[in-house]
Amino acid sequence: MTISARIRRHQRIRTLALSAGMVIGMVAATFGPQLAHAAAPSKASKAVIKGAAAEKPLVLAAADETQMQASDRVLLGRYDCEFGRHITVDRNEANPGYVNLALDRQAWVMKPVQSATGAIRLEDVRGQALLVQILTKSMVLDTKSGKRMVDACVHEVQRKAEAELASQPPRPSIFDPR
Repeated sequence: MTISARIRRHQRIRTLALSAGMVIGMVAATFGPQLAHAAAPSKASKAVIKGAAAEKPLVLAAADETQMQASDRVLLGRYDCEFGRHITVDRNEANPGYVNLALDRQAWVMKPVQSATGAIRLEDVRGQALLVQILTKSMVLDTKSGKRMVDACVHEVQRKAEAELASQPPRPSIFDPR
């Protein structure tokens, strides 16, 4: 085998090895966090699943006027979510201005916060979960991992808003040529 043939062969092998390494790296980056999250449940979810009896009682600060206004805008009741799941939001009777959120066997006490965009955020007082409520849907996020716990949750009020938006004629876009 000549020297130039050996060099070409070495370059092909090196290129193949680099390509294979890049593919394996992309696959690991795509599926690795999901597999790690599925294999090891978080400590926070274990504490919530065991029940509120094992947890220390919460001492919450009294709600101020902006929090009370935000709590009035929270949609209470059942939300139907993706994959046949549902969440329930109701008032926390012990703490005016706060609400309770339930998903499967998990439950949180949430503090309503109104954002500058008009969305309502329900922030878990223990820092484990976040519910974002916009005009047409809501979603629950795990604040520790930054992942969605459940998405496409729709309350009956949001369902009506979506139907009303769909019935309106489309507005012309600034990008449409005239």
